[in-house]
Amino acid sequence: MNATNDMTYYLAAFVDELVNSGLENVVISPGSRSTPIALLMAEHPDLNVTVLIDERSAAFYALGLAKTSNKPVAILCTSGTAATNYYPAIVEAYQSRLPLIVLTADRPHELRDVGAPQAIDQIKMYGDYVKWFVEMSLPQDTRAMVRYARTMAARAIGTSLSAPGGPVHLNFPLREPLIPNLEAVDLWTKYKEANESIVEVNVGDFSITDERASYFAKLLKERKKGVIVCGELPQSKVEVFTEAITRLSAALKYPVFADPLSGLRTGAHSKDTIIEGYDAFLRPDEVKEKLQPEVIIRFGAMPVSKFLMQYISKASNAIQIVVDGDGGWRDPTLQASYMVHAEESRFCERVASQLEPRVNSGWLDYFQALNDKTKMVLSVGQVDSMFEGRVITELQGILPDKAAMFVGNSMPIRDVDTFLHCNDKKLTVLANRGANGIDGVVSTALAASNFYENLVLVIGDLSFYHDMNGFLAAKLQKLNVTIVLVNNNGGGIFSFLPQSKVEKHFEALFGTPTHMDYKHAVKLYDGTYTLASNWHDFKAAVIDSLSKDGLKVIEVPTNREENEVLHRKLWKNVSQEMILSMETKLDEN
Repeated sequence: MNATNDMTYYLAAFVDELVNSGLENVVISPGSRSTPIALLMAEHPDLNVTVLIDERSAAFYALGLAKTSNKPVAILCTSGTAATNYYPAIVEAYQSRLPLIVLTADRPHELRDVGAPQAIDQIKMYGDYVKWFVEMSLPQDTRAMVRYARTMAARAIGTSLSAPGGPVHLNFPLREPLIPNLEAVDLWTKYKEANESIVEVNVGDFSITDERASYFAKLLKERKKGVIVCGELPQSKVEVFTEAITRLSAALKYPVFADPLSGLRTGAHSKDTIIEGYDAFLRPDEVKEKLQPEVIIRFGAMPVSKFLMQYISKASNAIQIVVDGDGGWRDPTLQASYMVHAEESRFCERVASQLEPRVNSGWLDYFQALNDKTKMVLSVGQVDSMFEGRVITELQGILPDKAAMFVGNSMPIRDVDTFLHCNDKKLTVLANRGANGIDGVVSTALAASNFYENLVLVIGDLSFYHDMNGFLAAKLQKLNVTIVLVNNNGGGIFSFLPQSKVEKHFEALFGTPTHMDYKHAVKLYDGTYTLASNWHDFKAAVIDSLSKDGLKVIEVPTNREENEVLHRKLWKNVSQEMILSMETKLDEN
């Protein structure tokens, strides 16, 4: 047999079937052993190829494409440590249920464990953080083996999409020569006859029967004191779910605690039952105890708010219904009474259809009053100094309808939770909250910018530093993105944690100031840098950035100590208002 033909037709069939099964994008990091797959992917007319040198950044970029397109995305690298750099993004994809197709080239079997260069053990190297692993066979140009290659491609796409979604890993042992024949006859169609069936994996939704919906409707109808908690759901579900959950909450007169990633805080839909100030008003124990619910219904990923989580944990006597349309298990509080594997919107619609809407509810009225007071206190308490929470307030006012805000972890996502209030202007909020890491945030956000006319990344200085390699994508792909760099010269989140009291070692171990001048990094990637030392300059810089193409970085210098004091002051003011409100009798009706 001809080795080149073996490799060419086998790998071409695999690539073609990925495309037939719905793959549109692949992110490739250059390397020798992966050469034949890379060349064939570049040659395929229906595949969009992005080349990024750093494998860690490349994987997070692909993750961003998957997050915003709601479609599988492939990543390809060579053998050895190149593949290990994918690990952080694979963990995030697994935790976030995002479909990544991980393709790693490998040495053939005879070059393993014999001291050959660039050879490591790649068998199941990502452990349980991929849904499926397969060691592909060595290439052969036969009808059976080409059919095998197509079957593995279709199975990879189907497995990555089946609930709960997530990454899959295919490892390719390849012998030299590594150059495929791109001029081969019937390159994409050999052994694929017109009437030959193509493997198709159908991915369905979890449903709920009318009988079960009736059961939950009766259970909820008998309980007036309920809350609904909505976390992050896939972007493809948000619009339909928004209509369904507002209908259900309106019928039950239950407040909806809407996480900033839920998509429920902004947009034209009714927000009569949407509560966004819970992270601030649930801090006092007196409030959590006073507002004990009879039932909690949860949708989506776990919320950002620590105090909402405590509220859920304390409700040990409440019936807790967790609705997971992907058939997963999201219950870190171990309080679930019912784990319902049903598509979220369908659950809401079928239960709501069997409910008679409640006329009034002192329970909901009380939450609405608390929420209004909380937002008032948070609004009037903001100062003219460069307070990090105000970054979110200003951006919500400046950004146009249908813009997106990608938010870094640590303090930025917590500030969004506190200061992003309900508004009819639609603002999509995105974040990497699967594993809550600070690595790869820049790369993920840059990929997301492909899908929004206006996207702003809000990120802390340590996260910014951690993924500066990601800016190469902005330069090479000519991406349009605005980055608000909140620079408090270190790890601001640690100032709010118990270790901040250990002053002797705090700065060295946790504060970790870097004293970096980031304008040089921005210049390196042909970006535009602006320092905004006051709110007038900040507003002007953001407005200007939205009218220009390319990479724009607006640095907001803040003070860690002052930021902590201001946050705590605001939270204290809210807590005092809430405790005073506890003196008002809660209407039992």
